[in-house]
Amino acid sequence: MPTGMEHHPDIVELREHYERVTLTPRAQGVEALAVLAGLFLAASPWIVGFFPFTPLTVTCLIVGLAYTALMAGYGSAYERTHARAWAAAALGVWTIISPWAISGSPARGKNITTCVIVGTVMFLLGLAALSMATITANGAAMRLGRAGRAKG
Repeated sequence: MPTGMEHHPDIVELREHYERVTLTPRAQGVEALAVLAGLFLAASPWIVGFFPFTPLTVTCLIVGLAYTALMAGYGSAYERTHARAWAAAALGVWTIISPWAISGSPARGKNITTCVIVGTVMFLLGLAALSMATITANGAAMRLGRAGRAKG
């Protein structure tokens, strides 16, 4: 007889629901766009042209790679990683304010525009990932008509 909580019927049902959620085009799209946003942020100093080795260049590289790592595993192990979306949303906010918050980085047009746009996208994708965690199997998903799409 199983004695752990991992075999509790509610836990099993919740895991099955999370698996259905990750099969939706919305979840797969959020994950793909998040990975692209993180990679773009990491490479943006060289793509946009503010690549001299400054604190903002290093920040964009590190935050972009961290965001990519957080969101890359989101769809494959949703039940264990959906809480990472909070951290991803926070990285988006940090990216928005980073041109002004980092000492020694001159805030110029390219830097500011890139960080604000990419940070906003990262924040919104983090919120989208969080919103999927709040849809329950019998609640909002049924009312919104999304439950059928999750199965197919």
